[in-house]
Amino acid sequence: MTFKQRLEHAWLKNNSLLCIGLDPDLQRMPQQIANKPDAVFEFCRSIIDATADLVCAFKPQIAHFAALEAEDSLKRIIEHIKQNYSDVLIILDSKRSDIGSTAQRYAVEAFDRYKADAVTVNPYLGIDGVQPFLDYKDKGVILLCRTSNPSARDFQDLIVAGKPLYQHVAQTVANKWDKHQQCMLVVGATYPKELGAIRKLTGDMPFLVPGVGVQGGDVAQVIQHGCTKDQNNHHNGLVISSSREILYAGQAKDFASKARDKALALVNTINKCRT
Repeated sequence: MTFKQRLEHAWLKNNSLLCIGLDPDLQRMPQQIANKPDAVFEFCRSIIDATADLVCAFKPQIAHFAALEAEDSLKRIIEHIKQNYSDVLIILDSKRSDIGSTAQRYAVEAFDRYKADAVTVNPYLGIDGVQPFLDYKDKGVILLCRTSNPSARDFQDLIVAGKPLYQHVAQTVANKWDKHQQCMLVVGATYPKELGAIRKLTGDMPFLVPGVGVQGGDVAQVIQHGCTKDQNNHHNGLVISSSREILYAGQAKDFASKARDKALALVNTINKCRT
């Protein structure tokens, strides 16, 4: 299967567009977990086991693991997902970007070392910085396009040849780079009109959509402007990411069940808007 076909299967398997970001932070974990020697793994595993039937993907953020010297925990977490929830995709959120042998090493890190199904990549260096990832034809390559942060406008909205820079990125990825149906775009939920404009330029290319929840993105607007329909009339096309709001929904022994409650509520909201 192509990466896109695997993603479509993940959407259907759990009837979900939700992706939970795994951003471990010892200061925000319940104390009974944070004080354990294997806290990062135990916390993430508990969240995964409580929510895996509600998601299409998990998205570990590599900086949160590296800052805690927990790269081994990250590998074990990915192995746990693959062994127990093989239909759920793993997106390594690393936003790598470089050229030549360095870019190739970043691709090896994502796909050979960590065995991720997809990785986030910064397209600013052009195809030189992206091709090593694209060479893994069965893996997903998720390019930053219109990000959710407030200062995204500083560069992404600059007018180049009559249109915003982010639209050039979208068209380049859709028309030139996505030869093996493996590309996605990062498009923030906080900019729904821009999301709609990008959808018109890219057809049914999937989007990774951060910014729902803590950042204030509106689910209904995201679905309205971003969803696509497949041949069976299913509304999909999006991987809607939420991290902190779900991860840290509870601070007691029942933190995992609280995370599940929050995830289920978001899935229900998303699916209500899809109908």
